[in-house]
Amino acid sequence: MQAFALLLKSSPVIPVLTIERVEDAPPLAVALNEGGLSVVEVTLRTPAALDAITAMKRAVPGLIVGAGTILKPSDLDAAMSAGSDFIVTPATTAALVAPLKACGVPVIPGVATPSEVLERLDDGFEVLKLFPAEQYGGAATIAALAAPLPQARFCPTGGIGRDKVASYLALKNVVGVGGSWIATNKQIADGDWAGITENARAAAGFAKPGL
Repeated sequence: MQAFALLLKSSPVIPVLTIERVEDAPPLAVALNEGGLSVVEVTLRTPAALDAITAMKRAVPGLIVGAGTILKPSDLDAAMSAGSDFIVTPATTAALVAPLKACGVPVIPGVATPSEVLERLDDGFEVLKLFPAEQYGGAATIAALAAPLPQARFCPTGGIGRDKVASYLALKNVVGVGGSWIATNKQIADGDWAGITENARAAAGFAKPGL
């Protein structure tokens, strides 16, 4: 997980994707990669999501494709079978903890409260997803958690637009952020690959201060 955290620091903005059609996955992968992004998250919110993960990895060898919206152990099993390189959850139930720890790829479990942060740290997870970030106080909340829980590292997602990215990345306890603005549902549906590449290029331009 430490290596994955370092990767996020060098490529800290992760597009969070909802893919309705498998045929959109290859050109989407190419568009994001051409914009300079090497890490993407596909949410398991559509029937096409699992096949889309596999298709993106085939279209762009070396692209790191994770699965998000993992809600139960069977979701995790399906995501791993699809070839997911990392796993993201919006929250973490007791039934998920052991399978997540045993899955063999980096995991970013979702948290929303200080108690959940402490529980996930006790479980051995190193990077946590504050979700939904903006609705739970955004960068100010993460900054406030740094004093009592300095060991926690975050990759927040939820309502973080392009204009908010820099304020999150300026925090020492943030290693990356997720954003759906890089490839919106409409852009994907319209096949606006040029626009997605432009957004990806903007996302790739963000960097962690001091690196």
